[in-house]
Amino acid sequence: MIDPTDPTAVPALARAYGQLRDEVGRVVVGQEAAVEGLVVALLSRGHALLVGVPGLAKTLLIRTLADALELSFSRVQFTPDLMPGDITGTEVVEEDPATGRRSFRFVRGPVFAHVVLADEINRTPPKTQAALLEAMQEGHVTAAGQTFDLPAPFFVLATQNPIEQEGTYPLPEAQLDRFMLNLWLDYPPFADEVAVVKATTSGPAPEVRPVLSAEDLGAFQALVRNAPVADHVVEHAVRLAARTRPGREGAPDFVTQYLSYGAGPRASQYLVLGAKTLALLDGRLTPLAEDVDRIAVPVLRHRIVTNFNAEAEGVSAVDVISRLVGPGE
Repeated sequence: MIDPTDPTAVPALARAYGQLRDEVGRVVVGQEAAVEGLVVALLSRGHALLVGVPGLAKTLLIRTLADALELSFSRVQFTPDLMPGDITGTEVVEEDPATGRRSFRFVRGPVFAHVVLADEINRTPPKTQAALLEAMQEGHVTAAGQTFDLPAPFFVLATQNPIEQEGTYPLPEAQLDRFMLNLWLDYPPFADEVAVVKATTSGPAPEVRPVLSAEDLGAFQALVRNAPVADHVVEHAVRLAARTRPGREGAPDFVTQYLSYGAGPRASQYLVLGAKTLALLDGRLTPLAEDVDRIAVPVLRHRIVTNFNAEAEGVSAVDVISRLVGPGE
C-alpha cells in the first residue's frame, strides 16, 4: 500500500504512470495524449468525455485502461429507448416460496462499478443522461427513497461521435460541466495506422496485466489532493477561467466578440487539479503556471460557448483558448 505522505510516493507515481502507459500501448497503438488525459482525470477524481469518429479505439482504450488498473468495469450502450433505471437499477418484486410473502428488492444497475463506460452518451434523451448526474457529482445513487453508495474510486468515461446528428441528443451544459476533461481523438498518423492494421489482422490481442490496484489508485489520488500549489498558480488558473467570460472585467475583446458564455468556477478547480496531476506525473512535487496552460484546452473546450460571430468566421472554442494561453495574451 502506497503512503501518499511519503516523499517517495511522487517518483512511485511517475514510475507507475510509465508502466501504465506501456501496458495500454501493448493493446492501443498511439493516442498518447488521450491516455495522459484519462490518467489525469482518474487521479483527479474526475470524469472524462472522449470525442472522436468511429474506429479510433475509444471504447478499447477505456476498457484497456480499466483492466490495467484492476478496476471493475461496466459498459452501457446508450440508445434512444434507454431508461434511467437501466443505468442506476430498479426495484423488483420477490416472493418468498415458503411464506408466499412479497417484498421489494433493489437490483443494482451497471453504474455500480469502478469504471462506467457510457458509450455514445449523446444517443439517449436528456432524462436518461441526467441519471448519471447524481452519480458523477455525489458518488451515490438514490432509488426508492434509499441512498446507495457507489464503489470508490468511481469514474464515468463517456464516448461521443461528433459527426452524426440524426438520432442524437446534445448533452445539457450541466451534464457537460460534470466532465473534468473533454478529450478529442484524431485520426492516427500513417505509421501508427500501419501498426494498428498489423496488430488487428494477425494473432490474438495481448492480455493486459494489472499495474495498479484500486487501493494504490486511491493513495495516488490523495497524493494529488495533498500536493502543494503556489498562490500565483492558483491565481493564474482562476484568472484564465475568468477571462473566458464575455463582458466581464479582464475579458479580452476577442472573447466578448466570439463567446456567448464562459467557464464557471468548476473550471478553475479542474485547472488546478489537472496542473497538479501533470506535475506529479512528470516527477515534480508542485505545478507551474505552464501546467495550467497545458491542461487548459481539455478543461475549457466544453465549458465555453461560441456565438454566431465565431461560427461565421470559422473560429472554434479551441482557437479562443489557444489565444488566451498564447504569448502576449
